Amino acid sequence: AEERLRLEEALVLAGDYNVIPEPIDARFPENWLGDALFQPQTRQAFRRLLNLGFTEAVRAVTDARDTYTFWDYQAGAWQKNNGIRIDHLLLSPEAANRFSSASIEKHVRAWEKPSDHVPVAIDLALQPA
Repeated sequence: AEERLRLEEALVLAGDYNVIPEPIDARFPENWLGDALFQPQTRQAFRRLLNLGFTEAVRAVTDARDTYTFWDYQAGAWQKNNGIRIDHLLLSPEAANRFSSASIEKHVRAWEKPSDHVPVAIDLALQPA
C-alpha cells in the first residue's frame, strides 16, 4: 500500500477487511471483545493503513452509529439491526480529492437470499477537484 501511495495516483482499497475499527462500528461492541475482528492487534493494523495517508470513505462523511455493512444470519441480527461495519473503502489522497459521497446500501440485505454483507458505494469525480 505504501508503495502504491508513492505513485500519487487515485487508488481505492476496497473490501471485507474483517476489522471493526472502533466501538461505534458495532451495535454491541462488548459482544466482540474476544473476537479477532475487534482485537487490538487487528485494529492497530487497520490504523497503520490509515496512517499511511488513506481516508476511510464512510467515516469521512459520517461519524454516526448504525452504519453497519454486515449482519450475521443467526439470531435475527438483521431484524434487530445487530450489525457491524467490517467492509471498508480506503482512499488515497488523490482519490480523496475526487471523493464526494459514500453510502451503505442496506436495502439489499432485505432482498430474498441476500449476502450477509451489503455494498458500500462511493462517488468519485473522473478528474480531481
